[in-house]
Amino acid sequence: MHGPLLVFGFVGTVIALERAVAVRRTWAFAAPAGFGLGGIVLLTPLPLTVGRALLAVGAIALLAIYGVIWRRQAMLATAIQALGGFLALASTVLWIGGLPASALVPGMAGFMILTIAGERIELARLVVLSAASQRVSFAVCAALAVGVLAAMLWPQVGYPLFGAALVAVVGWLVAFDVASRLVRTRGLPRYIAGCLLAGYFWLAVAGVIWLFVGPTTNGPWYDASVHAVFLGFTLAMIMAHAPVILPAVLRRPLPYRPIFYLPVALLNASLIVRVLVGDVRDIPVLVQWGGVFNVVAALLFVIVVVASVVRGAPRRVTAAAGETA
Repeated sequence: MHGPLLVFGFVGTVIALERAVAVRRTWAFAAPAGFGLGGIVLLTPLPLTVGRALLAVGAIALLAIYGVIWRRQAMLATAIQALGGFLALASTVLWIGGLPASALVPGMAGFMILTIAGERIELARLVVLSAASQRVSFAVCAALAVGVLAAMLWPQVGYPLFGAALVAVVGWLVAFDVASRLVRTRGLPRYIAGCLLAGYFWLAVAGVIWLFVGPTTNGPWYDASVHAVFLGFTLAMIMAHAPVILPAVLRRPLPYRPIFYLPVALLNASLIVRVLVGDVRDIPVLVQWGGVFNVVAALLFVIVVVASVVRGAPRRVTAAAGETA
């Protein structure tokens, strides 16, 4: 169950918590509470249905939050993120209905992808997006949602559709996301852009696998596609947005330092070993070692973040601020 635990119990809680803080409604915290408690209950002797039901409650509350945001300002980005929330709810309901966790991968992936794509579309809209580009973005995201549902309900037909739609979403993001421009800058913007572009690469890898291999619920192709999305893409997005989102949620600054690149580089190197060599060539020992260093990269990122919070802003930044004052 580590897939649903990662996607709903961990990442879902983080996403819902950030949204709940943003809308400033007490009831909104039912969303992170549902996801978080649902993940915890899945690890207890209580019936699995209880944990799954709590995850569904979290998804319902998240959709209600998006409803509040939409009423404040109706935006394409909000609609796309809400579509991701709907896929989270659909996945948890199908899980309650008896669908195995491995069959929920498209829904869990769609939840992550559309949530992040909505955020990136919101930023791109402020810079380069025309009305026509926004319509294209909605079309590819809607196609992705349709592909997700088809993959979970009719795998033989749905997975190639899902893979093709995913490749289209990646193409749109690479073409219009501000990350393609910010990667040529310096400091935090370049770090965020580098993480995003690396994540898009792994998302494309998963899309190509699903497009040409079709349904994958076990074996090397399953390992490759799942970890390309949930480590290569999702963890890269967490690493990219942590310096921006965590200070807003925790009310503590998270100063950027160049050492942030270390866990990112280790994550991508270990995924190359695990996915592009170990899984593609079916070499289990490389899959195992790649998995070990996937974990090391995630733990190293936590250590770097905590150390940066404790140490505070680098001295040169503080000095520069004093001179400006």
